[in-house]
Amino acid sequence: MSSENTSTASPEETIGNADLIPREGWCALHLFYHIDHAQWSILSNEEKREAMTNLTEVIQEIRSEEDTQLLTMSIVSPKADFGVLLLCPGLHQLNAAEKRLTLALGAEVLQPVYSYLSMTERSEYITTAEQYGETLKNERNMDPESEEFATEVATYEERMKHYLKHRLTPDLPTWPIVCFYNMNKRRLGNDNWYTLDFDARKELMQGHRRTGTEYRGRILQLITGSTGLDDAEWGVTLFAKDLIDVKSIVYEMRFDEVSSRYGEFGEFYIGIQLPLDQLFTRLGLRH
Repeated sequence: MSSENTSTASPEETIGNADLIPREGWCALHLFYHIDHAQWSILSNEEKREAMTNLTEVIQEIRSEEDTQLLTMSIVSPKADFGVLLLCPGLHQLNAAEKRLTLALGAEVLQPVYSYLSMTERSEYITTAEQYGETLKNERNMDPESEEFATEVATYEERMKHYLKHRLTPDLPTWPIVCFYNMNKRRLGNDNWYTLDFDARKELMQGHRRTGTEYRGRILQLITGSTGLDDAEWGVTLFAKDLIDVKSIVYEMRFDEVSSRYGEFGEFYIGIQLPLDQLFTRLGLRH
């Protein structure tokens, strides 16, 4: 058998042309920057106007790319000044956008202080149509041969199709308040999430999800997976119109066993989505 490489593309061509689009899900990147106001202050007024115009154009160009969403926000607290949430299909696209954004106001003006790379993903704990059918049969005593049973299952399948689309290719809302944090499942002695069997984990997650449904219409949630991509296992982004709803849902969920026993949380970042003209003023770039 010949060991000769039959590929017609050179390594450079292969590397350069790969789109790096995952088989499933979109790439997600949370970026948080400090603004070096000392560096900004040495620019002339004309240079400042050109820099803000450049950042505006970069943001607009990124947003115009297919299946790409970019949110900009002012970060509340001195942890950071400027925050970005970027969703797009491919890793090359994500990487290129991040490099452009970081340099958009000029060298050293935007100083990265925190970033988080993840991907949209399906939940492994979703009830399948077959499992839902078993529930209808065993808990609601429905006849599997009945028209009512078939309608219930079909309705459930359609609902799950929309749910999966929202998980993998979400539409990010314009709600003003954005909360981001990362989290892990604990792996410690008897509190090791990964030694639980699947049914136990699913039951715990269903209880956790029930708490979340109480905030329907007040909280929108984006869960992205980051195992092998960043320092934690998931990124959680909460969108809200009232800050107390963010505080309340995180507080209530901490009483669920899936959080109280198995959850570990990273730092929290709170941002306010603003139009760019208001954002520049809020960030002290324009007076």
